[in-house]
Amino acid sequence: MITVKNLTKSFGFVNAVNGLTFSIKKGEIVGFLGPNGAGKTTTMRLITGFLSPDQGEITLGGKNIHEDLDYAQQNIGYLPENNPLYKSMLVSQMFDLSADLKRISSKDRKEAFDFAVSAVSIEDVYYRPIGELSKGYRQRVGMALALMHRPNIIIMDEPTEGLDPNQRNDIRNLIKDLAKDRTIILSTHVMQEAVAISNRILIINKGKLVADGSPSELTQASKDTKIINIELEGTKLLPTLKKIKDITNIESEKITGSRYKLTLTADAKKPLQPTLAKVIAENNWVVWELNEKVINLEDVFQQLTQANYETK
Repeated sequence: MITVKNLTKSFGFVNAVNGLTFSIKKGEIVGFLGPNGAGKTTTMRLITGFLSPDQGEITLGGKNIHEDLDYAQQNIGYLPENNPLYKSMLVSQMFDLSADLKRISSKDRKEAFDFAVSAVSIEDVYYRPIGELSKGYRQRVGMALALMHRPNIIIMDEPTEGLDPNQRNDIRNLIKDLAKDRTIILSTHVMQEAVAISNRILIINKGKLVADGSPSELTQASKDTKIINIELEGTKLLPTLKKIKDITNIESEKITGSRYKLTLTADAKKPLQPTLAKVIAENNWVVWELNEKVINLEDVFQQLTQANYETK
């Protein structure tokens, strides 16, 4: 349904999106993950036609969206990160303004409004000022505006950001319900959020795609890696550990004096423990804690988006 090919977008000297390529099929719920500044919002704005790419193309149903923006806007509903609503307006007035912008005719508005209000369950606040609504209800209003013209694709940028746990759960359930007959793309930097909603996850870092698959596929792919949590006390801990070639990443936290809590990432195919035990004995380090961590999707995300080796 959506194909993104070699997409590039820069702002001055910053490459926000760098050669991004992926496709999304009809009916998928895709979680778009990445750390802050990874290029998630820019990519979404490119897909919706809000921005134009420097290079590459985006097609929807085989049509280049930047050559036919009307077609893209008819088929895509967009909830931006900041959910731009006029707080002084009634919800009903905001609906009329959105319908004007979407060029929904007067004769079609009642049906469009009834559909959107019912889809997100905002009947009780339809005639209330937007400024009086909770953030959870404002998110619902934003979704209703994105749904009003019955698009096949809904794109949501951080739809649960800033919500309390109950509101997050309500919005998650709403997204799942909306996905029954639509394609959903949502961005987040929270792995648990994506796993709770999505059946496919795309992870980007520095504008590039670094992982693509279902939650179970991404976890399975990580089994070539092991993570060891160890708390050590001694001299020259980090310089010595960095010389062990099978360790691919070290994260450290100073506890006190020469005592550190360390997270070591290593090749799962090679037994690290014997080498580690030998180095500990040779340097007379004190081991306060040692365990091998079971890798989850959050660990996969960190491995793919963090720089290797701390310098301190």
